Amino acid sequence: MPIKSFKMKKFAYHVVSILIFISSSAQKINYNLIIGTYTKSCDSKGIYVYDFNSQTGDFTFKNATDKVFNPSYLTLSSNKKGIYSVNENGAESTVSAFDYNSKNGSLKLINKQDSKGADPCFILEDKKNCIVANYSGGTISVFGKNKNGSLTPSKQVIQHHGKSINTKRQQSAHVHMVQFTPDKKYVLANDLGVDKVYIYKYNPNAKSNILAIKDSITVKLGSGPRHLTFSNDGKYMYLMQELDGTVSVYKYENESFELIQETSVVSKDFKGDTSAADIHISPDGKFLYATNRGTANDITCFEISNDGKLKWIETVSTLGKGPRNFAIDPTGNFLLVAHQYTNTVVVFKINKATGKLTDTGKKLELCSPVCLVFEK
Repeated sequence: MPIKSFKMKKFAYHVVSILIFISSSAQKINYNLIIGTYTKSCDSKGIYVYDFNSQTGDFTFKNATDKVFNPSYLTLSSNKKGIYSVNENGAESTVSAFDYNSKNGSLKLINKQDSKGADPCFILEDKKNCIVANYSGGTISVFGKNKNGSLTPSKQVIQHHGKSINTKRQQSAHVHMVQFTPDKKYVLANDLGVDKVYIYKYNPNAKSNILAIKDSITVKLGSGPRHLTFSNDGKYMYLMQELDGTVSVYKYENESFELIQETSVVSKDFKGDTSAADIHISPDGKFLYATNRGTANDITCFEISNDGKLKWIETVSTLGKGPRNFAIDPTGNFLLVAHQYTNTVVVFKINKATGKLTDTGKKLELCSPVCLVFEK
């Protein structure tokens, strides 16, 4: 081959490579945002999919389900081809599996199963199973996954028992969240009703005994453990407690937990009702955010120190009522808060240097949004 021709082909190859890189980078500006809602209080179709621009903070509607009842919490499958949601409906609650088209955002119901507990509020999945926390029923239900993404009938149901000191909220067990440890060896179950975080050994391939109790963490009485998250390196766990706003920091090492700090999303002079809700860490691992509903309706930012401990940065209004859930877009540019009672998703800009939030003035009007999931 002549040298000139070879150089031309090599140059063309590099140009094509650069164009492919630019194209793939451009595609990463937009992310699917999947939203679960309550459907009884206002006009909602159930689950919505929006295209979210991580540079501008703008939404574009893509698709929605039709007549899906109270999909108040959902999760995207690990292969991004399915969505699993709870259908919160008292003793008649179910769990649903959907076929999901990432390109156009369409969802098609595959099947439903009885949730085996009243009012499911959290769902966790991996390639083998879906694990559901049933709040009012105080149970954990485990469902297998078939090859087509459908759910099997329940393979295991665990009933929690007990109560704690808050006579209005803790008269019985209330499982509020199930979450994997970073090493996937255990499933943690926050029980708001009995002030414990249960630690279950996870046996994904077992036929019936998928979760086997190992231990539990007892928290401050009356605090009500709700949600948790792990640091990006998996070394620290942050536990949000709904009833008193405590955030507990645990060091996770050698498959055990050590309490190293307790702080709060509630100021010392606050006189209103506390109802702490959600907790997440920024993609860069530098900041932790936590919401408080009740009469506060605010979000607190903490800086995460090298030793895992938290330093308060600011607390600001979420600009709505009932900030049940929030999500940070995969680029870390924006934080979105879903307001259950004022029917909005409010967009805040994140200062990546300080962690502080600024209102962008942008918001999505939507019936009772309560769960936000970005497709990463």
